[in-house]
Amino acid sequence: MQHAALFTPVTLGALTLGNRILMAPLTRCRADADHVPTELMAEYYAQRAKSGLIIAEATMVLEGNSAFGGREPGIYSEAQVAGWKKVTEAVHAKGGKIALQIWHGGRACHSLLNKGAQPVAPSPLPITNDYTHTPEGKKPYETPRELRDDELPGIVEGFRKAVVNARAAGFDAVEIHGANGYLLDEFLRDGSNKRTGPYGGSIENRARLLLEVTDAAIAAWEPGRVGVRISPLNSYNDMKDSDPAALTAYVAHQLEQRRIAFLHLFRGDFFGQQKGDVLSAARGHFSGPIVSNGGYTPAEAAEAVSGGGLAAIAFGHHWISNPDLVDRIAAGATLAEPNGATLYSPGPKGYTDYPTLA
Repeated sequence: MQHAALFTPVTLGALTLGNRILMAPLTRCRADADHVPTELMAEYYAQRAKSGLIIAEATMVLEGNSAFGGREPGIYSEAQVAGWKKVTEAVHAKGGKIALQIWHGGRACHSLLNKGAQPVAPSPLPITNDYTHTPEGKKPYETPRELRDDELPGIVEGFRKAVVNARAAGFDAVEIHGANGYLLDEFLRDGSNKRTGPYGGSIENRARLLLEVTDAAIAAWEPGRVGVRISPLNSYNDMKDSDPAALTAYVAHQLEQRRIAFLHLFRGDFFGQQKGDVLSAARGHFSGPIVSNGGYTPAEAAEAVSGGGLAAIAFGHHWISNPDLVDRIAAGATLAEPNGATLYSPGPKGYTDYPTLA
């Protein structure tokens, strides 16, 4: 067996995993028009059930916050819960474990995807370095409406209800999406959060909403079933922060107090614009399991878990094109690369039709 360190059991909170090769959340836009998970999605995730833990794609906690062309899943309706239940049952039937990433798109949403509703954010600052896909084609991101302080309890309640629904749908855990330029991350980083008051200014204030959501999730389930993902360096969605290491250290320290199941840290920047060592900042303030993500090779991943203080590695794009990624890593086999043209297209092509080694 190649990279043997990745094939030892590990405990993340209440979860005991058979290996340390996790599946990172990957938005694929195969839900139906009402954001209900489909039978095709159940097949896709079941194909990947050998992962130590599947972290399912970003899933809307509140209606009217679509950011991916209208086909990302939700977890706020009974139909969505029923759809996800088919997914979790398919994964569990193959012996796998699956967590749901719960999410609010924030300023990455667009009115053309949400019945004319203006996107919301901590501050009225649009994403300026990219375009989004809408029913009318590519469009610039819109200037979001600044959320009032008195609206934020409703956001927290949306996340709490999502945890309740995730439990009902049969998930093994939830992961709170505080990364990659979506709403909770927009509050965290000072490049996107220019507000004053209890949710702006200092790191302590900017982290308040994420921690309130985390507390609500813990209250709705238990700390050992709740993970949190952050990406302090990632410039995706026009994001930046003046002190990513200090932000990481504070959030990690606060999550340490809450004894969550794991901290999931995207270690770098998709575009290489921002650099720094956020892993060390996290390790210095969080003694629980840390899952890292961001361009790991199998060899680097094995080294990181054997001597680098990490509990597991979440692989991303290689799970798309290698449904048997665990077997391929064990065999030292070549990993297939995904077809970029079918990442978000409807149907099975480029989704459930990638071959296995066998």
